[in-house]
Amino acid sequence: MELRTVRIEKPDDVNLILGQAHFIKTVEDLHEALVTAVPGAKFGLAFCESSGPALVRLSGTDPELVELAKRNALALACGHAFILFLRGMYPINVLTAVKLVPEVCGIFCATANPVEVIVAETDQGRGILGVVDGVRTKGVEGEADREERRSFLRRIGYKL
Repeated sequence: MELRTVRIEKPDDVNLILGQAHFIKTVEDLHEALVTAVPGAKFGLAFCESSGPALVRLSGTDPELVELAKRNALALACGHAFILFLRGMYPINVLTAVKLVPEVCGIFCATANPVEVIVAETDQGRGILGVVDGVRTKGVEGEADREERRSFLRRIGYKL
């Protein structure tokens, strides 16, 4: 077995959801879940098929994000993994809908942070072991940090 890291390529203004599913219809079902959860959603989706022709399956509403998803899925090349890029919305807007898609087995991360994916490669194929989401923790929040967090959530409309 060989371990490697794959850095996810994405612009700073794009969020991502990285997960694992189990069936070819994942692409269509995730697409439907997103456009139902957020009408007008801007996203790109790629799913790494792990049997048969073992292709990267694509969908989305934004050609730039679909291309980004395709490039990252090819770099991962991990069976049954999916990567979803979101613009103009946060993962919290669609994460429940994504998790409720019957084919979705789990979510590795949902973030705007830089992401590195830890991948294991064997003679059979490749699989995701985990992710590095963002940077190392630097300390514990103080009162000023707590107030900034509370203010930030209200500025972006997630708290009243």
